[in-house]
Amino acid sequence: MKDEMLTLTEEWDKTFPKSEKVSHKKVTFHNRYGITLAADMYMPENAHGKLPAIAVCGPFGAVKEQCSGLYAQTMAERGFLTIAFDPSFTGESGGMPRYMASPDINTEDFMAAVDFLSLQDNVDPEGIGILGICGWGGMAINAAALDTRIKATVASTMYDMARVNANGYFDSENSEEQRFSKKQALNAQRIKDYSLGEYTLGGGVADPVPEDAPFFVKDYHSYYKTERGYHARSLNSNGGWNMIGCMSFMNQPINTYSNEIRSAVLLIHGEKAHSCYFSRDAYTAMTKDSKYADNKELLIIPDAVHTDLYDGGDKGYIPFDKLEAFYTEYLK
Repeated sequence: MKDEMLTLTEEWDKTFPKSEKVSHKKVTFHNRYGITLAADMYMPENAHGKLPAIAVCGPFGAVKEQCSGLYAQTMAERGFLTIAFDPSFTGESGGMPRYMASPDINTEDFMAAVDFLSLQDNVDPEGIGILGICGWGGMAINAAALDTRIKATVASTMYDMARVNANGYFDSENSEEQRFSKKQALNAQRIKDYSLGEYTLGGGVADPVPEDAPFFVKDYHSYYKTERGYHARSLNSNGGWNMIGCMSFMNQPINTYSNEIRSAVLLIHGEKAHSCYFSRDAYTAMTKDSKYADNKELLIIPDAVHTDLYDGGDKGYIPFDKLEAFYTEYLK
């Protein structure tokens, strides 16, 4: 099957500087639903032979020109062939309508990236890993539980999107009554959208931020709404997901069989991140009653908040040395 012809920006429009240590090009590939995905491929300069490869995606509502590209480019500097891709329905990738999310299709996006990398002449098909950031960390774990070709998975500053949609932040809305109320509102929105013939955006990160907003709202604003991380194609920087875009996550939990993942998994989270409980609980679930716990690890970064693992913050919090060592060990 042929990939859809996408409109791809050729100039460098990333939120991070271009490295002279790697080469860069745009590529496309398709998933099993026929959606064509857009990606940036980063390759070490003067590399020879078949390389270990990593597919990177996230955060949830971001684009490849933001932190997934930074991760991909940096890991390419360290000897890996990498791609940072926009998931279905977002960024430069295909899929209609726009700004929808799906626990199934978005897990498939990672698996489609493995399909693509496996057939590259300069990639070792036995040395492919994935890296998911924020909401895509949970999706990466879900993909690792399904895709036996994935040899190593990193989830950085992870969100479990099923849990947060169903239970609210910090599980503060974890009751049948509160879920029913949310479902009523979402289904009413479906009727409204259908009658209008278009989907209503839910709004991206709050701007301006109310003074009494929780810290994590201010944290997101400091990345998505400033020069630090703003991008014109980023959902979080602009109008956000469709109001009903993430509806199915409420009833389709991911990572059900994470304790059956045989390949290596590294979870990284900031100690002071509001979201740290997602990684702590995911690690517990992944290792409980598991025969494959020896190659699972939870790394907590002292003092780091959620977005510090997007771009390193002001102290270089992203542990790239650890990532290099982890992927070198398990993608050999």
